[in-house]
Amino acid sequence: MKAGEWRRWLAAGTGVGIEVHGDRLEVMLVRVRPWGVEVAGALAIERFRERPAAEWGAEYAAFLRRHGAAHLAAVVLLPRHELIVRHLSLPGVSAKDLAAAVQFQLDGLHPYAEEEAVHGWARTLDGSGVLVAMARAELIDRYAAWFAEAGIRVAAFTFSAAVLHAAARILTTPPEGGFLAFEEGPAGLEAYGESAARPVFSAVFDLEPERAAALARAELRLGEESAVRRLWDLLPLPVAVPEGLDLGGRALVYATAMTAACPWLALKANLLPEELRASSSRAIYIPTLVLAVLLAGSLAVLVAYGRIEDRRYLAALEQEIARWTPEAAQVRELETKLEELRARRREIYEFRLRARADLDALLELTRLLEPPTWLTSLQLSRSAVQLAGETTRGPELVELLDRSPLFRASQFTTPMTRVTGGESFAIRAEREALVLEKAQ
Repeated sequence: MKAGEWRRWLAAGTGVGIEVHGDRLEVMLVRVRPWGVEVAGALAIERFRERPAAEWGAEYAAFLRRHGAAHLAAVVLLPRHELIVRHLSLPGVSAKDLAAAVQFQLDGLHPYAEEEAVHGWARTLDGSGVLVAMARAELIDRYAAWFAEAGIRVAAFTFSAAVLHAAARILTTPPEGGFLAFEEGPAGLEAYGESAARPVFSAVFDLEPERAAALARAELRLGEESAVRRLWDLLPLPVAVPEGLDLGGRALVYATAMTAACPWLALKANLLPEELRASSSRAIYIPTLVLAVLLAGSLAVLVAYGRIEDRRYLAALEQEIARWTPEAAQVRELETKLEELRARRREIYEFRLRARADLDALLELTRLLEPPTWLTSLQLSRSAVQLAGETTRGPELVELLDRSPLFRASQFTTPMTRVTGGESFAIRAEREALVLEKAQ
């Protein structure tokens, strides 16, 4: 089973994602299943930075209660322009040494003092390296205090590259050969892309779209013919959406909610301090675990049944082979004897043709060499005839033999000499290969 297939069958859960979108909080609740994603609801909390936290926290709590999801802890997507995101290639580093290798490189990835920086990292799902995000500790503390004051339980602070990298692989597979996607955000054009040269690329551009696309393509080593996609093109489209809900501009919060619903399929790059992380009620996973156990049992039964059937089929096949092996040997023996009989028949037939051809040759010579021509010797082979004798007709003999359909290329083998009553001669002529042609 391919990686994308087993990931699809593990995709089951309900999650809530929150995107910090300028002065607005975008909230989305989704249910992920192997056959698709259902958007249960969405909420936009305006001017959250200006309003009392308890006020918009109550709006959020009411939204979750309406959808029966008050037990869920949210995954919060922080603004991309407030973070530093890097992809580290660490070939050959084992899993147990990965944390030390990342920690060794962290100081060179950000401009902050060691005590001022917070980071989160995770190995990419395709194993190409490690995705790292860094932010000021003051920024993380401020967001954590806001959500705590609002009474919102938060499981993770994450970033766009992590959620897009994971969400694009939960139910779908990313486009092959590399890609580049853009989404308009409060700080400019947010870009995400992948290629062989840059396994993960994430940036925010305060430029015209054409200029931003050119710079991003150069970073990804993509040709100018590569089409610029939308972030929605990387994600599985929802199979159900509440009536009247516009999903435009909500690709990032949608991807965040997907990773919140399936945390085991997401990148665990969490910038929220561990002591502040909340978790969803474990009871919600009981149906999923039961279904997973039943599915695993069914798959095991199918695999075992298939193997048992294969063994039964192989045993039956071997039994049939053993049953028919003697008959097959007899058939082969009969075929060998039949081929021998055919060969003997061909030999007899060819012998008869040769004997008949020899008699025809003798009869033709008797007809051609009429008195006053006498033969003193005659040698007949398969391919030639040699004649010796006396005649008064001289050179006419060669012409007579060549005009016959049974002989050709007649010639004197010795000069003719005069004897009493005429001349002596010796002639050799080739025979036409009629025997072999007829035998074919």
